[in-house]
Amino acid sequence: MKKGQMCEGIVEKVKFPNKGIVKVEDSEVTVKNTIPGQKVSFVINKKRKGKAEGRLLEILEKSELENAEANCPHYGVCGGCNYQTLPYEEQLKLKAGQVLELMKAVVPNAEDIFEGIRKSPQQFGYRNKMEYTFGDEVKDGPLALGMHKRGSFYDIVTVDECRIVDDDYRKILGATVAYFRAQDIPFYHRMRHEGYLRHLLVRRAVKTGEILTALVTSGQTEVFAGDTQGDGRAQEQELLKGWMEALKELPLEGSFAGILHIRNDSLADVVQSDETQVLYGKDYFYEELLGLTFRISPFSFFQTNSLGAEVLYETARSYIGETKDKVVFDLYSGTGTIAQITSPVADKVVGVEIVEEAVEAARKNAAFNGLENCEFIAGDVLKVIDELTDRPDIIILDPPRDGIHPKAIGKIIEFGVDRMVYISCKPTSLARDLVPLQEGGYKVEKVCCVDMFPFTSGIETVCLLSHVK
Repeated sequence: MKKGQMCEGIVEKVKFPNKGIVKVEDSEVTVKNTIPGQKVSFVINKKRKGKAEGRLLEILEKSELENAEANCPHYGVCGGCNYQTLPYEEQLKLKAGQVLELMKAVVPNAEDIFEGIRKSPQQFGYRNKMEYTFGDEVKDGPLALGMHKRGSFYDIVTVDECRIVDDDYRKILGATVAYFRAQDIPFYHRMRHEGYLRHLLVRRAVKTGEILTALVTSGQTEVFAGDTQGDGRAQEQELLKGWMEALKELPLEGSFAGILHIRNDSLADVVQSDETQVLYGKDYFYEELLGLTFRISPFSFFQTNSLGAEVLYETARSYIGETKDKVVFDLYSGTGTIAQITSPVADKVVGVEIVEEAVEAARKNAAFNGLENCEFIAGDVLKVIDELTDRPDIIILDPPRDGIHPKAIGKIIEFGVDRMVYISCKPTSLARDLVPLQEGGYKVEKVCCVDMFPFTSGIETVCLLSHVK
């Protein structure tokens, strides 16, 4: 087997995240975007140190697990979903099996303590946030707005029939791309750093129905046709007003809390703000979660599946157990969602988060909800943990995808709390971190998955650890 070789085989299993395993010449080849049981053709594109990766060319035969048709017309072209052809129950089995396999490698009695997977209350239309990208599907083709084409860094697919969002998103996307096509406005070329249209951000609250939409552009107003007098800014305001009016006319189920224009001249392909202009309404909206209200701005972190988040946090809260008269540390607290859900039944909750905007949002939300026993501190957990004056009885860990810094794990262990609850959005990071936690005197008591991202490879995992004394 060598690089460039064309191969065929049966996908024996799929490891997290989305890594199909195919046997070729007594060797294992990883082929992404596959499903167990499929017969696939692929080309070897990486081979080193006894490991090989293949790029999927064609699905020759479907798996017995699959439905006849995908639920979404963009499936296979858009790079967003992996399992559209799998019935939902099969998706759950696949994800639970992937997590259990990872846990068995690091937790001695993993099969005995694994509590399976809890489903998302909604399988379709569950996302409450989308970041769409402007571009073209083929070079010099018509303006597109949507998601990256599978396997491509540049090509964009207009996903106006996407099934993981509700109809309001599809209408906003469709109206936006139609408006800017009619105005012949160019998208921003990431390599040449030329053009105007960059991203469209849409957020919608499930409980309140409020919608926040932001058009993200460069500051290159000279791209507008007829800008011979240097009045590009005036033309830009007319253009934005027209877009806003087009959106306001849409027959939506929800209602706009705000329509924004965000200017971003960063060379990096990220959604961020150099300047934010409110075209209509306000720059935030409200969502409700487990009886609490949260104010959300364009860049606030908030779980992308609101109803799924309630399942996740109820699971975590049940694992946390009795908190009366106890001090709880919520490390990597984000906007303080789990801290605020815990605080009504705790003596005090201390949240630590490195993103200052998230900390400020957590403080405002806690005040809005009348929670006086929450304290939120901005800073890196690794550094802040030495400066905390409170001593915790329980620790909640909800780190980013890469998990916890090894040195921070050591400091967390030193607190010697009776219970820890680890919430993970990347089970491979959880598996890695469980090794030093167990070596530091903790025993894994329970592990449970919560499916927050139907049709994709994403999965949340909740783990309860107790101190062995």
